[in-house]
Amino acid sequence: MSVDGGEVPYYYKDDHVTIYHGDCLEIMPTLTFDVVVTDPPYGLSLNMSNRSRKRGALATANDYPDVIGDDQPFDPEPFLSLGVPLVLFGGNHFGSRLPDSPTWLVWDKLDGLTSKREIGFNDQADCELAWSNLGGPARIFSHRWMGAMKAGRDARTKRRHPTEKPVELMTWVILQVPDGVILDPYMGSGTTLRAAKDLGCKAIGIELEERYCEIAANRCAQEVLDLKRALS
Repeated sequence: MSVDGGEVPYYYKDDHVTIYHGDCLEIMPTLTFDVVVTDPPYGLSLNMSNRSRKRGALATANDYPDVIGDDQPFDPEPFLSLGVPLVLFGGNHFGSRLPDSPTWLVWDKLDGLTSKREIGFNDQADCELAWSNLGGPARIFSHRWMGAMKAGRDARTKRRHPTEKPVELMTWVILQVPDGVILDPYMGSGTTLRAAKDLGCKAIGIELEERYCEIAANRCAQEVLDLKRALS
C-alpha cells in the first residue's frame, strides 16, 4: 500500500487508475474527480454465501462475501450533493430518494430473447436501470447477460463479483458521460475502472472489501485495449 499526495493511502495506482481500500464516504471528500459512475448497494439484504438457486438456473452459484451496506436502504444524498454528473445503477430500487430525471440508462440483458423456451428459468430482472442527471432522453444498451448466456464470455468463466457488470456495458456508459476523471465509489471487481482504462480515461475506485480491491488491481494491471481506435 502506498500514499498518494501524503494524504490517503492507495491500494493500487497506474497512469490511468487509482484504487482505494476503505469507506467511500470517508475517502471521497479527499479526492478530485469530475463524474461519478457506480453500482451501489441497493438495500436488498442479499445473502450471497447462502443464496439458493432453483433447478434449471443457467449459472453456477459461487460463494461471495455479502455486499457490504446492502442491509440498509441506500442514501444517494452524499452523491447528489456533489453537483457533478452522476450515473447510479439500481436507481429504481431507491427512486423515491432521487430527483425526477428523463435520462435513465437501460441495460437490456435479454438482447433479443423473447420466448420462455429461449430464456428458460430466469429469477433475475430482464433489464437493469441506471438513474442519471446527464440530461437528454433515456438510452438503451442491449448486451446479453443472463445465467450462462453472457455475450463475449465463455459460459465456464466465473463471475468475479455477485453483481458484476460486463465491460461492454460500462464502456457504453462511460461514452455517455462528460470527459473527466471518473469516480466509482462502490468499485466491486473494478469493471468501471477497466473500461475507463481501455478507453484511455482516468478513473478512481473505492471499495470496502479488500478481496475485490485485489481483483480490481489485477484486472487494471493488465495490458490496455485500444478501444478508442476500435470504436472510431
